[in-house]
Amino acid sequence: MGKSLNKVQLIGNVGKDPDVKTIGSGGRVAEFSLATSRAWNDAGGSKQEKTEWHRCVAWNARGGAGTGLADIIERYVHKGDKIFVEGSIEYRSWQDKDGQTKYMTEIRVRDLILLSGRSGGDSDFDSSRRAPARKAAVSADTDDDDFEDFPRALEDGDDNLPF
Repeated sequence: MGKSLNKVQLIGNVGKDPDVKTIGSGGRVAEFSLATSRAWNDAGGSKQEKTEWHRCVAWNARGGAGTGLADIIERYVHKGDKIFVEGSIEYRSWQDKDGQTKYMTEIRVRDLILLSGRSGGDSDFDSSRRAPARKAAVSADTDDDDFEDFPRALEDGDDNLPF
């Protein structure tokens, strides 16, 4: 059998505060929705936008109570935050109470980076070191080639990237 890959990377905004639960075995799971959007001009020149919603699920790894991914999400991720998630696509099916088969597609989150800045400053989590590099990488891939958000990128022509 040949090699295969199930990997997804998303950058978007959290739709509502994550729902974090403790299950019977003591494990914890965080569930949240993530919105990704794209914009384009149609043939008539009208601006169009499409938003996709992704159901994201993150589990704590075994051991390390209080430091797993679900715990981090519970503590630091909130509605409206811009985040980067990396994981895999999973499909589930089940029978509802009427015997109908239901299907669900989820993103099984394995890594997460907070891209939103903190307005409070009372947090002991500092995402500022990684966020600017990620924001710059995202903006460089847009269709409009507009670098006014990163004026220093054009100053010296040097490829001295911070990452």
